[in-house]
Amino acid sequence: MPVSVAIVGSGPAAFYTAAALMDSGDDVCIDIIERLPTPYGLIRDGVAPDHQTTKNIANKFEKTAMREQVCYFGNVGVGRDVQLIELREIYDAVVLAIGSPEDRVLDIPGADKTGVIGAATFVRWYNGHPDFRDLAPDLNISTAVVVGVGNVAMDVSRLLCLSAEELAATDLPDFAEKAILQSPIHDVYMIGRRGPTDAKFTNVELRELGDMAECVPQVRPEQLPGSVEGDYPDRDKRLRERNLETLLQYSQAAIEGKPKRIHIEFLAAPVEILGGDRVEGIRMERTRVEAGRAITTGDFFDIPCGLVIPAIGYRGTPIAGAPFDDDRNIISNEDGRVEDGLYVAGWIKRGPFGVISSNRPDGVAVAGHIHDDFEGGHKARNPGREALREMLKERNIRSVSFDDWKKIDAAEIANAGGTRPRKKFVTIEAMLGVLDNS
Repeated sequence: MPVSVAIVGSGPAAFYTAAALMDSGDDVCIDIIERLPTPYGLIRDGVAPDHQTTKNIANKFEKTAMREQVCYFGNVGVGRDVQLIELREIYDAVVLAIGSPEDRVLDIPGADKTGVIGAATFVRWYNGHPDFRDLAPDLNISTAVVVGVGNVAMDVSRLLCLSAEELAATDLPDFAEKAILQSPIHDVYMIGRRGPTDAKFTNVELRELGDMAECVPQVRPEQLPGSVEGDYPDRDKRLRERNLETLLQYSQAAIEGKPKRIHIEFLAAPVEILGGDRVEGIRMERTRVEAGRAITTGDFFDIPCGLVIPAIGYRGTPIAGAPFDDDRNIISNEDGRVEDGLYVAGWIKRGPFGVISSNRPDGVAVAGHIHDDFEGGHKARNPGREALREMLKERNIRSVSFDDWKKIDAAEIANAGGTRPRKKFVTIEAMLGVLDNS
């Protein structure tokens, strides 16, 4: 009898776990359960629309989904349509790979004003996530401030400044493209608490700013050190040196001929959002770095703006039936093992950091735990898939298979025009409508 495994979530951590389970050589039956009809998590809803090459990892995940041992149950919400405790009763093992979907909150006065939108929310809006399609951010502004200097901050800043031609090669939904193209925005400030060599963006992302059609990156030369100071591993030091070299080039960039600017500002911390009900500016305080920490100096300055996007990280949320660590915003676990028969992988296991492939070791670890806990299949006992199908049928829950998803995928690609890779459906009703009409 195969070990029945339910994986909740369908992002990279879920697919890496499924692949590792099959590579283990054990007899397994794997069901991937996803709240949305569409799979792939942040590959679809988090990767920037102009980074189509990055999204190609979905091709590898598709091969996993098409394996005989794997079944996809889209449009099934755990905690909505079925409960975690119910899954644990009908599966031998349940793996939670639900990510960290919420924004970390910018905890300063005024952060509740209209016009303060967390990066996780903003990114899902411009990626056409059904939950955020009606966000309707007011982009009738001249200046935006992005708090943070990681890759997500870089993506948001860049998207706000892309030209019509650049946007036309993305899978940006119509409503987001229209809002960005009609926006009079011409200045975006991307601000970090610490210095240039502490920034979290990668050099590939940083260099992209220098190739934009209508935008020039700006860096103040007085904020750039002459060299990378500190005791770093050789590879880490080289990466910081590359960033510093690129920033130096931007500090010398000519500004004529392009109407938009991305100002990369270091050594400043947000202290207050200014304005009435709406954002009218942000007050910053200069910092200095001591022993790797940003120390405030009492030197304040204001940036007038109409939009503030904190890109200061993501956080996980609890799921009923699993122990939650409120301090770390993850499900409590020991190297992926939560309790007998319950496991975690990805951001909800270790926190929201790393690149897509950082989730692979989590999947390998979980596969190892399941192999050990079920003695390679000798302790398998629960029906899994057929019990889930019966449960969904009794509750009149319409699940979406992977073949169904492929029909939605084909329709999105067919609906694209010009240089677009696809035109996304941004409501669940529209996705299911494709299946009704197929």
